[in-house]
Amino acid sequence: MNPLVKHTNRWIDPFDLVTDLQDDMNRLFSSSLRRNPETSFGEFFPSLEVKEDENQFLLHLDIPGMERKDLDISVVGNTLTVKGERKEEESKKGKGYFYSERRYGSFRRSVELPAEVDADKVVAGYKDGVLELTLPKSEKAKPKQIKVDIK
Repeated sequence: MNPLVKHTNRWIDPFDLVTDLQDDMNRLFSSSLRRNPETSFGEFFPSLEVKEDENQFLLHLDIPGMERKDLDISVVGNTLTVKGERKEEESKKGKGYFYSERRYGSFRRSVELPAEVDADKVVAGYKDGVLELTLPKSEKAKPKQIKVDIK
């Protein structure tokens, strides 16, 4: 008996199919059970969105319930890092919880942007629990128009 199976005009080893399926399942469960290699269940991990246009990056970070003084934002080259800590409310300590999905603790999000940022011109705002950063691209990162003379 031949262990090979004909499939769409080529021969496939059925054991390769099982191995491929196992690899896919491992990848699926590995990525769905951890949001980021730096975090584990129960840690505070704010959602992040980065948009880009010709001149700048615009970042939104969802951090409701935090105060500005609890945030640390830094830019080095093309890497942006936002660190902070969401502290549990003092009035709730000692009280019994029925149910809670709120997360507390420190977090660190680093994003490597595809172009260098002018760190001196970064603008940060915080409203309704959303941190908004405008990160202008450095002049050397912006595209240059070069005219070509045809003779």
